[in-house]
Amino acid sequence: MEFLVSKPDYLKRSLLLVLVCVIVLVCTDQDYYSLLGVSKEASSREIRQAFKKLALKLHPDKNQNDPNAHENFLKINRAYEVLKDEDLRKKYDKYGEKGLEDQQQGGRYESWHFYRYDFGIYDDDPEIITLDRGEFDAAVNSGELWFVNFYSPRCSHCHELAPTWREFAKEMDGVIRIGAVNCGDNRMLCRIKGINSYPSLYVFKTGMQPVKYYGDRSKESLKNFAVQYVTSTVTELWAGNFVNAIETSFASGVGWLITFCAEHGDCLSYQTRLKLAGMLEGLVNVGWMDCGTQGELCDNLDISSSTTAYFPPGATINNKEKGGVLFLNSLDAREIYQEVMQHLPDFEIISAASLEDRVAHHRWLLFFQFGESDKSNVQEFKKLKFLLKDEHIQVGKFDCLSSPTICNKLYVYQPCLAVFKGKGTGDYEIHHGKKILYDIVAFAKESVNSHVITLGPQNFPDKEKEPWLVDFFAPWCPPCRALLPELRKASKHLYGQLKFGTLDCTVHEGLCNMHNIRAYPTTVVFNQSDVHEYEGHHSAEQILEFIEDLRNPSVVSLTPETFVELVQRRKREEIWMVDFYAPWCGPCQALMPEWKKMARMLNGLISVGSVDCQKYYSFCHQESVRGYPEIRLFSQKSNTAHQYYSYNGWHRDSYSLRGWALGYLPQVSVDLTPQSFTEKVLNGKDHWVIDFYAPWCGPCQNFAPEFEILAKTIKGKVKAGKVDCQVYAQTCQTADIRAYPTVKFYPYQGTKKNVLGEYIDSRDAKGIADLLNEKLEAIQNKGKRKKSRNKVRI
Repeated sequence: MEFLVSKPDYLKRSLLLVLVCVIVLVCTDQDYYSLLGVSKEASSREIRQAFKKLALKLHPDKNQNDPNAHENFLKINRAYEVLKDEDLRKKYDKYGEKGLEDQQQGGRYESWHFYRYDFGIYDDDPEIITLDRGEFDAAVNSGELWFVNFYSPRCSHCHELAPTWREFAKEMDGVIRIGAVNCGDNRMLCRIKGINSYPSLYVFKTGMQPVKYYGDRSKESLKNFAVQYVTSTVTELWAGNFVNAIETSFASGVGWLITFCAEHGDCLSYQTRLKLAGMLEGLVNVGWMDCGTQGELCDNLDISSSTTAYFPPGATINNKEKGGVLFLNSLDAREIYQEVMQHLPDFEIISAASLEDRVAHHRWLLFFQFGESDKSNVQEFKKLKFLLKDEHIQVGKFDCLSSPTICNKLYVYQPCLAVFKGKGTGDYEIHHGKKILYDIVAFAKESVNSHVITLGPQNFPDKEKEPWLVDFFAPWCPPCRALLPELRKASKHLYGQLKFGTLDCTVHEGLCNMHNIRAYPTTVVFNQSDVHEYEGHHSAEQILEFIEDLRNPSVVSLTPETFVELVQRRKREEIWMVDFYAPWCGPCQALMPEWKKMARMLNGLISVGSVDCQKYYSFCHQESVRGYPEIRLFSQKSNTAHQYYSYNGWHRDSYSLRGWALGYLPQVSVDLTPQSFTEKVLNGKDHWVIDFYAPWCGPCQNFAPEFEILAKTIKGKVKAGKVDCQVYAQTCQTADIRAYPTVKFYPYQGTKKNVLGEYIDSRDAKGIADLLNEKLEAIQNKGKRKKSRNKVRI
């Protein structure tokens, strides 16, 4: 892969200035984390909980005698709005409040009652896992069964469901993961998942489509619905299959938990047995026996009253010698589960001598511990073998005290876990997520199938011929952790073209300082001597767009000489948009990915460039650039005095900038009157596409530049016209126009066209153009068939 992009030498020439500016920007701001009383590594849930506590205390409704109450509340509200948003949080961490200057600072907040009763409904319920955008996919694709409640804090039905959902979660704890997604804070996630009403309840499991729940919202109905997706079963045992089940367990490595129901004593209920089958799925088989019908067998086992016993693989069943059999006295599913889990075998310990060979031939998830007393082995993690079986990932442990040299070589200095991808100790990735089962499972599955590795001084790319993307991060930083899964996705698309690695700056501080890393995450592409920093959103799609832009730049880097040649001396029909920026400027950095995205959307219509005003300060001063970023549009040359137009809009996202720029395109479409509509469109021999609009209509104004792109795209095939329905209401009424804008196609097929035309249900230029081309091809084929039939008749 070749990146034909010049090196941003401001990294060398202006390091001191950049460093000073960043320090000033960050240090002079009032710290948002301190305002909320949370650490920089706080999770979304911890930030919500801290804000709610402050909101209830400082809300103006409760402090009506304090003249500063409103301003004080706005401060914590602003801090919460920024830190809860992954992208804004990254900008704030890197540039302070200066990096947020293009983000609107609203002065609105909710009533005290809202924060008390409606805000963060499930944040204090340990059995319910509140999922955010960054962790949702990992959770529902972990292999476990999930039942998720998508809710809105303003929805009364959601609040009515909440007590039932809590009781349901407690009862199903261990069998099904119970989740909740606040669609008020995760609008994009809910939109992607097609959530359009609240509450919406869905069951998720890997390998099946999400299933929506439509029943009544009672606990029993919810439980009956969820249990049908629990794939584990409870086996009834009798004399004919009992002995075989116990004996074959040694070969399978899976023991049996059996409830013996006798005349005396309490027997586990069917629901409890089924719950245990779900909790122990893949680890232990669950069965039951009726001692009333299997009395002889129960007598042989010396069972006279109802009891539950765990038979580990290879256990003996002699009634006098119950070697290895564990008898359980509890009737509580959770207590039985915990006791059985304690008796399951621990992970295999990998020796230092065999490590290299083991990880060179198989995929491994290894727990690195420091001595036998290490508490990293949570009982629930024993499910990992079953959950990772389909990915052919083996699970083991390695004691760093037995071989500190190996752990030092792998940059393992504290208890952690890592995935080895079957290619030796050089191809591995350390886990930095939550130490909970579903997160570890998702990490392991993603990691073995991706191409991201852990870097350190020994394998850090240094003038490598192949390009590398390196993510400099800190494990305590939530935006860093959210970015890692996206890097793994992107690495799969770019395998063989770009290598991916991560560097932990809390471990390799010197290496990060050497590369001037001042905020986390900082993602950089190294292409031999060229260095390019990624400034986009934390998504695989945007990372891929960034790489594509490095290959085929959409923005021209202008020098004073090329600015004169390309912009000032542009051809008469050319249009240019130019961003005058400074590399140290926070809003400029925030604009850059949007600017590149806009340039790709304007490709072929408007040329896009940028000028580095730190590098070319005198030139920018000469061009009267007084602030950064300064966005200017140089329209088609004319005799007017206006040489350029400055963008003064509030929003600097790609779509807003594109819409503004398209407004300066010359009109290709034709304005039609009733007479010309009849003569040219209805009676003419050309194909026409018509935009029926009203000048006062906002959507019409937004669609107008899109229609001009369409007109330019289809020029020579289909003519484009516009009818003003405010001026020519009768014409629009005759054409049956009921809403604005309305697009209709009038194809010529040898006769006068129908005034109603063919309705087109799209507002996208490319989509309409594709549809028109399909229609034209159909008309052409129809004409060929007609000519063919005429020849046959002759």
